Parts: sequence; structure tokens; C-alpha cells
Amino acid sequence: MAPRKLIGFDDETMSALTQLGRDRMATLQDLADEAFADLLKKHGVPLDLKDALRKSAHKTGKA
Repeated sequence: MAPRKLIGFDDETMSALTQLGRDRMATLQDLADEAFADLLKKHGVPLDLKDALRKSAHKTGKA
């Protein structure tokens, strides 16, 4: 298991995230994983080895 990190939210944000989790039947961790994956993708940071290799092949024109 990965080491735990703490992130603080204001009350309104935490309430909205809790409700979103209930609506989607997802945990706060599920929502955080999705949000951070989207942020990394937006900035072109590979999520895993497969993604890194795909981006590397695309840059060299082999895709």
C-alpha cells in the first residue's frame, strides 16, 4: 500500500465531494484518483509505464 498523505479541504468542498461520492457510489479515494489522473493527463505526465511508452513512441513518430 502506498504511503498516506493528507490533503485539507474547506467545509463546502468536503461536503460537495462527499455528496458526489454518494451520488456516484464512489469513495473519496476514488474521486481523488480520478481527479489526479485527469490533472496529470492534462499536463502530459504519463500515468504508468504503458502510457509513458505510448507517448515516447508517438514523439519519435513510430505510433
